[in-house]
Amino acid sequence: MLAVNGIDHINLKVADLAKTCAFYHALFGFEELRDMPEVSGKIIGNKQAKLALYQVDGFEKYEKHGFSHVSFQVDNFEQALAACEKIQAPIKYNGILEWEKSRSLYILDPNGYEIELAEVWGGGL
Repeated sequence: MLAVNGIDHINLKVADLAKTCAFYHALFGFEELRDMPEVSGKIIGNKQAKLALYQVDGFEKYEKHGFSHVSFQVDNFEQALAACEKIQAPIKYNGILEWEKSRSLYILDPNGYEIELAEVWGGGL
């Protein structure tokens, strides 16, 4: 059995690399960690989370085919709704959802990917 320490990165195809990087920078403060112009890509993030983004010609919007969402646990959850409204991120499910041990806010990034902002790591499991 392998011992998992966490998710290393998530790889996403995007329609507009600059717009997508700007979205994640505005919401999470993600910085560019590596530019990969040879594959129209960038790795962005911080010490806790990384996204590998690749601009793909003809990619307009993500359509679900088994993938549901990416979840980020945020320490300042009380500010999540206001932060998302400030950058005009589309909010799903009419706002914050109450779970048994946690709360979540679901939004869409510029490519249609659903992002969960979770109050408690692992949903409070």
